[in-house]
Amino acid sequence: MPLPHRWLTSLMARYNGKSILIDCGEGTQIAMKEKGWSPKPIDVICFTHFHADHISGLPGMLLTMGNAERTEPLLLVGPKGLNKVVSALRVIAPELPFEIQCHELSEPEQSIQFEGFRIEAYRVNHNVICYGYNIVVERIGKFDVNRAMEANIPRNYWSRLQKGETIETENGIYTPDMVLGAP
Repeated sequence: MPLPHRWLTSLMARYNGKSILIDCGEGTQIAMKEKGWSPKPIDVICFTHFHADHISGLPGMLLTMGNAERTEPLLLVGPKGLNKVVSALRVIAPELPFEIQCHELSEPEQSIQFEGFRIEAYRVNHNVICYGYNIVVERIGKFDVNRAMEANIPRNYWSRLQKGETIETENGIYTPDMVLGAP
Protein backbone atom coordinates (compact mmCIF):
# COMPACT_ATOMS: atom_id res chain seq x y z
CA MET A 1 0.00 0.00 0.00
CA PRO A 2 1.40 3.42 -0.85
CA LEU A 3 2.09 5.63 2.15
CA PRO A 4 3.41 9.19 2.47
CA HIS A 5 7.05 9.07 1.32
CA ARG A 6 6.73 5.39 0.38
CA TRP A 7 5.60 4.61 -3.13
CA LEU A 8 4.94 1.26 -4.73
CA THR A 9 7.55 -0.86 -6.47
CA SER A 10 9.84 0.56 -9.13
CA LEU A 11 13.55 0.81 -9.79
CA MET A 12 15.31 3.11 -12.26
CA ALA A 13 18.68 2.26 -13.77
CA ARG A 14 20.58 4.50 -16.12
CA TYR A 15 23.52 3.53 -18.28
CA ASN A 16 25.20 5.24 -21.20
CA GLY A 17 22.22 7.47 -22.01
CA LYS A 18 19.64 4.70 -21.62
CA SER A 19 17.05 4.58 -18.85
CA ILE A 20 15.52 1.30 -17.72
CA LEU A 21 12.57 1.18 -15.35
CA ILE A 22 11.79 -2.08 -13.59
CA ASP A 23 8.15 -2.13 -12.52
CA CYS A 24 5.95 0.95 -12.41
CA GLY A 25 3.90 0.96 -9.25
CA GLU A 26 1.64 3.76 -8.13
CA GLY A 27 3.72 6.78 -7.11
CA THR A 28 6.64 6.04 -9.45
CA GLN A 29 6.24 9.45 -11.09
CA ILE A 30 6.30 11.19 -7.69
CA ALA A 31 9.52 9.42 -6.70
CA MET A 32 11.08 10.35 -10.05
CA LYS A 33 9.98 13.97 -9.68
CA GLU A 34 11.59 14.12 -6.21
CA LYS A 35 14.89 13.04 -7.83
CA GLY A 36 14.51 15.58 -10.63
CA TRP A 37 14.21 12.85 -13.27
CA SER A 38 12.01 13.07 -16.34
CA PRO A 39 10.03 10.06 -17.57
CA LYS A 40 10.51 11.14 -21.20
CA PRO A 41 13.86 9.38 -21.74
CA ILE A 42 12.80 5.98 -20.38
CA ASP A 43 13.74 3.47 -23.07
CA VAL A 44 12.52 0.23 -21.50
CA ILE A 45 10.06 -0.71 -18.77
CA CYS A 46 10.42 -4.27 -17.48
CA PHE A 47 7.63 -5.79 -15.42
CA THR A 48 8.33 -8.55 -12.93
CA HIS A 49 4.66 -9.60 -12.77
CA PHE A 50 1.19 -8.15 -13.08
CA HIS A 51 0.07 -7.53 -9.51
CA ALA A 52 -1.28 -3.99 -9.23
CA ASP A 53 1.50 -2.79 -6.92
CA HIS A 54 3.99 -3.42 -9.76
CA ILE A 55 2.07 -2.07 -12.76
CA SER A 56 -0.65 0.35 -11.58
CA GLY A 57 1.47 3.41 -12.33
CA LEU A 58 1.80 2.57 -16.03
CA PRO A 59 -1.22 4.46 -17.47
CA GLY A 60 -0.25 7.69 -15.75
CA MET A 61 3.39 7.23 -16.75
CA LEU A 62 2.40 6.74 -20.40
CA LEU A 63 0.23 9.87 -20.35
CA THR A 64 3.02 11.91 -18.75
CA MET A 65 5.47 10.68 -21.39
CA GLY A 66 3.01 11.69 -24.10
CA ASN A 67 2.50 15.12 -22.52
CA ALA A 68 6.30 15.52 -22.45
CA GLU A 69 6.19 15.27 -26.26
CA ARG A 70 7.85 11.88 -26.43
CA THR A 71 7.79 10.42 -29.95
CA GLU A 72 10.33 7.57 -29.67
CA PRO A 73 8.94 4.03 -29.33
CA LEU A 74 8.79 2.58 -25.81
CA LEU A 75 9.72 -1.05 -25.18
CA LEU A 76 7.75 -2.90 -22.50
CA VAL A 77 9.05 -6.28 -21.33
CA GLY A 78 7.17 -8.72 -19.12
CA PRO A 79 5.70 -12.17 -18.64
CA LYS A 80 3.31 -13.78 -21.08
CA GLY A 81 0.07 -11.81 -21.07
CA LEU A 82 1.82 -8.42 -21.25
CA ASN A 83 -0.05 -7.40 -24.43
CA LYS A 84 -3.42 -8.14 -22.81
CA VAL A 85 -2.59 -6.29 -19.56
CA VAL A 86 -1.19 -3.25 -21.37
CA SER A 87 -4.21 -3.12 -23.68
CA ALA A 88 -6.53 -3.14 -20.66
CA LEU A 89 -4.58 -0.38 -18.90
CA ARG A 90 -4.48 1.70 -22.08
CA VAL A 91 -8.26 2.08 -21.98
CA ILE A 92 -7.51 5.17 -19.84
CA ALA A 93 -4.47 6.16 -21.94
CA PRO A 94 -5.68 5.39 -25.46
CA GLU A 95 -3.98 8.06 -27.57
CA LEU A 96 -0.23 8.42 -27.31
CA PRO A 97 2.20 10.18 -29.67
CA PHE A 98 4.59 7.22 -29.53
CA GLU A 99 4.50 3.53 -30.33
CA ILE A 100 4.47 0.91 -27.58
CA GLN A 101 6.33 -2.31 -28.35
CA CYS A 102 5.64 -5.29 -26.10
CA HIS A 103 8.11 -8.13 -25.64
CA GLU A 104 6.50 -11.07 -23.85
CA LEU A 105 8.83 -13.40 -22.01
CA SER A 106 8.03 -17.07 -22.41
CA GLU A 107 11.22 -18.96 -21.52
CA PRO A 108 12.64 -19.50 -18.01
CA GLU A 109 15.64 -17.36 -19.02
CA GLN A 110 15.88 -14.81 -21.81
CA SER A 111 18.25 -11.99 -22.77
CA ILE A 112 17.53 -8.76 -24.58
CA GLN A 113 20.60 -7.11 -26.11
CA PHE A 114 21.09 -3.34 -26.26
CA GLU A 115 24.08 -1.25 -27.25
CA GLY A 116 26.64 -1.72 -24.46
CA PHE A 117 24.44 -3.76 -22.11
CA ARG A 118 21.86 -6.51 -21.94
CA ILE A 119 18.90 -7.30 -19.75
CA GLU A 120 18.74 -10.88 -18.56
CA ALA A 121 15.28 -12.04 -17.47
CA TYR A 122 14.92 -15.13 -15.29
CA ARG A 123 11.91 -16.82 -13.70
CA VAL A 124 11.53 -16.48 -9.94
CA ASN A 125 9.14 -18.14 -7.50
CA HIS A 126 5.95 -16.21 -6.78
CA ASN A 127 2.28 -17.11 -6.76
CA VAL A 128 1.99 -15.87 -10.38
CA ILE A 129 4.43 -15.99 -13.30
CA CYS A 130 7.23 -13.67 -12.25
CA TYR A 131 10.63 -12.63 -13.58
CA GLY A 132 13.68 -11.06 -12.04
CA TYR A 133 16.00 -8.90 -14.11
CA ASN A 134 19.74 -8.54 -14.25
CA ILE A 135 21.24 -5.59 -16.12
CA VAL A 136 24.64 -6.64 -17.44
CA VAL A 137 27.03 -3.91 -18.52
CA GLU A 138 29.57 -5.19 -20.99
CA ARG A 139 32.90 -3.62 -20.13
CA ILE A 140 36.35 -3.97 -21.58
CA GLY A 141 39.15 -5.22 -19.36
CA LYS A 142 41.26 -3.02 -17.11
CA PHE A 143 44.40 -1.47 -18.50
CA ASP A 144 47.46 -3.41 -17.34
CA VAL A 145 50.48 -1.10 -17.05
CA ASN A 146 52.87 -4.02 -16.52
CA ARG A 147 51.76 -5.73 -19.74
CA ALA A 148 52.16 -2.47 -21.67
CA MET A 149 55.65 -1.96 -20.28
CA GLU A 150 56.69 -5.60 -20.89
CA ALA A 151 55.54 -5.28 -24.52
CA ASN A 152 57.57 -2.04 -24.85
CA ILE A 153 54.51 -0.13 -26.03
CA PRO A 154 55.20 3.63 -26.05
CA ARG A 155 53.21 5.50 -23.39
CA ASN A 156 51.69 7.87 -25.94
CA TYR A 157 49.67 4.90 -27.33
CA TRP A 158 48.33 3.64 -23.99
CA SER A 159 45.13 5.69 -23.81
CA ARG A 160 44.22 4.92 -27.41
CA LEU A 161 44.73 1.20 -26.82
CA GLN A 162 42.70 1.42 -23.62
CA LYS A 163 39.81 2.88 -25.67
CA GLY A 164 39.93 -0.14 -28.03
CA GLU A 165 41.89 1.36 -30.89
CA THR A 166 44.42 -0.68 -32.91
CA ILE A 167 47.58 1.27 -33.74
CA GLU A 168 49.81 0.53 -36.73
CA THR A 169 53.36 1.90 -36.69
CA GLU A 170 56.59 1.19 -38.55
CA ASN A 171 57.62 -0.91 -35.51
CA GLY A 172 54.53 -3.12 -35.67
CA ILE A 173 50.87 -3.30 -34.75
CA TYR A 174 49.62 -2.66 -31.22
CA THR A 175 46.23 -4.07 -30.29
CA PRO A 176 44.06 -3.52 -27.18
CA ASP A 177 44.38 -7.18 -26.12
CA MET A 178 48.11 -6.52 -25.59
CA VAL A 179 47.35 -4.19 -22.66
CA LEU A 180 43.87 -5.05 -21.41
CA GLY A 181 42.81 -7.69 -18.94
CA ALA A 182 39.75 -9.89 -19.27
CA PRO A 183 36.38 -8.17 -19.78
